[in-house]
Amino acid sequence: MIQNKHNLLAIILVLLFGAGLFYIGTDGFQAYTAETARVNQLIEEKPKFPDVILEDSNQRIYPITEFEDQYLFITFMYTSCTTVCIELEFNMADVYELIPREYLGNKITFLSISFDPERDDPTTLDRYKDYFYSDGETWRMARINDQKQLDALLKKFGVIVIPDGSGNFAHNSAFYFVDKQGHLVDVMDYKNIDEAAAKVIEVLKGEEKG
Repeated sequence: MIQNKHNLLAIILVLLFGAGLFYIGTDGFQAYTAETARVNQLIEEKPKFPDVILEDSNQRIYPITEFEDQYLFITFMYTSCTTVCIELEFNMADVYELIPREYLGNKITFLSISFDPERDDPTTLDRYKDYFYSDGETWRMARINDQKQLDALLKKFGVIVIPDGSGNFAHNSAFYFVDKQGHLVDVMDYKNIDEAAAKVIEVLKGEEKG
């Protein structure tokens, strides 16, 4: 009987110890994967959008400060992608449609940034945007020609882009929400369209009340 009690106590201690390690190792049960941990860290740190020069589908060239005092809703993609980018941009279009018209281009701009600037020139971006009914103004598609600037942005926002040697890339995908001061404030699951739109609308309406 005593031996059984000791065994039971040992099992309980092992379970508690294991649960403690799991809690610590997963940021308090929040981060079950490395990707979730990365996203949680980004949201906590709120990195600032670095200085970059964009070239959009209308061949306009301007700094990111073009959107000063606006929120940005961003995706990172490349037009040759035949897998996740297509779903990502269609879902972006769905979020765009859920945002009240009076906010678009006024309080918020949607921005799809290519990480394949060599192939995604303005002509290619202009053709690509039409697949998703982007107007090229309140929802812009652009590239960053300076590779150092592009790399700095991808690193700051935790965007992982790995060339496969055949012209394609392995990469993570999400919606990135940037505030009016240029700080990343949220990284959203691109599959949760309604949730993403609701978060954006809540922030924009809160601005009006404030």
